[in-house]
Amino acid sequence: MNINIYNKLKDRIIYLTYEPGHMLKEKELAKEFGVSRTPLRTVLFRLEWEHLVKILPRTGILVMELELNTITNVFQARLELEAVIGSMAAERFTKLHFNRLDELIIECDRQFDHKDPKALAALDMGIKQLFYEAAANPFLTEMSGRLYSLTFRLWYFNMIKMHNDEWNIEVMSIKEDLLSLSCLLKSNTPKKVGEARKEHLVKHLKRIRSNFLGLSGI
Repeated sequence: MNINIYNKLKDRIIYLTYEPGHMLKEKELAKEFGVSRTPLRTVLFRLEWEHLVKILPRTGILVMELELNTITNVFQARLELEAVIGSMAAERFTKLHFNRLDELIIECDRQFDHKDPKALAALDMGIKQLFYEAAANPFLTEMSGRLYSLTFRLWYFNMIKMHNDEWNIEVMSIKEDLLSLSCLLKSNTPKKVGEARKEHLVKHLKRIRSNFLGLSGI
């Protein structure tokens, strides 16, 4: 698979350059990337397997819509998975991991009153990557990352629409979660770390649901 094309198309989908419901044309994409349709189709099949697009024969490639019920189902699948990753990571957390966690907390402070959805998304991905690396289980990482991409688009859409007060609440919630995790990790209680990761994800879903129901144009 052409990883470069895959990464570019996936980024355009999750960061909403290609809006939900947008129809892509295989011929146009092949021309843009300077490849034949065969390597492009391999990428598109992968994106379809990840439920980010749907290939419609003789029509085009549909960027999947944002549907709250689907997102909720994906979150339910993520809950137990993130708890397991959190517990495993806690058992293997090193001084270097703690240093990176401290850096992420400091980065949160830079986000207040400075709305930058991509920067906050990068911070959130940094948190996940930290726990992935500490857990050191590539199979859990792959599953979690795939599910994360499905829920990320709705969160990113919400961030784009946020007013400054809502933005600061979102940043504060992430910072509080990190501070809580830091304390639990230092207390050497892996199970509680896993439970906290699960609890934080539930709160995250509630904020998304609240914002989603208050938004139009989706």
